[in-house]
Amino acid sequence: MGFAGYIERMMDKSHEQKSAVTFLYPPVEPFSRRMLDVGEGHSVYVEESGNPVGVPVVVLHGGPGGGSSPMMRRFFDPAHYRIVLFDQRGCGRSKPHASVEANTTQHLLADIEQIRTELGIARWIVFGGSWGATLALAYAQAQPRRVAWLVLRGVFLGTQAELDWFYGGGAGRFYPELWARFVEAIPESERGDLIGAYHQRLFSGVFTQESRYARLWSDWENALATVETRVFHDTPVDYARAFARLENHYFTHGCFLGRDGQLLADLWRMAGIRGTIVQGQFDMICPPATAWSLHRQWPGSSLRMVPMAGHALSEPGITAELVQVMDGLRDSGARDQDTSGGAGWPGRQTAGWPGS
Repeated sequence: MGFAGYIERMMDKSHEQKSAVTFLYPPVEPFSRRMLDVGEGHSVYVEESGNPVGVPVVVLHGGPGGGSSPMMRRFFDPAHYRIVLFDQRGCGRSKPHASVEANTTQHLLADIEQIRTELGIARWIVFGGSWGATLALAYAQAQPRRVAWLVLRGVFLGTQAELDWFYGGGAGRFYPELWARFVEAIPESERGDLIGAYHQRLFSGVFTQESRYARLWSDWENALATVETRVFHDTPVDYARAFARLENHYFTHGCFLGRDGQLLADLWRMAGIRGTIVQGQFDMICPPATAWSLHRQWPGSSLRMVPMAGHALSEPGITAELVQVMDGLRDSGARDQDTSGGAGWPGRQTAGWPGS
């Protein structure tokens, strides 16, 4: 899950979101942009900013389908970090737009590895929120030798219980008027499976219908992304359609994780990897119980619960904590010199790092 890209584009329209900007580094432009052919008809947008010989960090955006944004570059000291952003298949500047063909978690994991290889990076910090946290954990379990540190925000583990919470009425009990708008667009006979009902309409082949239901789907998540609840009814159609179709596609297929609860069951695959979890105390999209459960079962983790914060990357408390985490990694004296693709960076089992 994750609607951060659109939230960030609205930052100048909210006093709360303006305060988040004060914690970020100044805007920085990429020193490299490319379209990477990842096969099966897909081309993925990849950019690098910051220090070309700095500590590599890859940013995994939310959704699926949320896309990256320039704001995501600003969580990292550009003098220290080599910042890699990319738009996952089907969204942002990647092509084809809104496509779900050859678009699964396994495809995205392969794309991350192709990007890493293309850029000549041996290991990197993996920074992901919401669906990006899901993907970061899946990547760490598939490629543990390539992960130097995990920084996760607004944890989503892709379980049925989490989907039931958000699309089965749990979160709707706190915002009944917003929930009614989302539900009442569907005939009463189909409301027992809202993900399935929306799937039929998001993939109907009728652009006007797909666009209408894409906005309804996107507005429901967007409205609950921050503590300062707001409703946007002007979400750009192209953005909403890609976001809703991709997110619904993944949720319809259990996030392509093989079995329910797989990421917790397979934590042993990332033994030795350490990381930091940043979680909003009042996250209505990905409730903090999930982050707590992950922390309890992942010995290498630390959990930073942010009071009076919701889900969005742009929540002031979340922004401040994430920048502090990345600055802490920068400032640590521990370095792994046995790497390529950048200057010194965190070792997987070195004492003294944030989270130890």
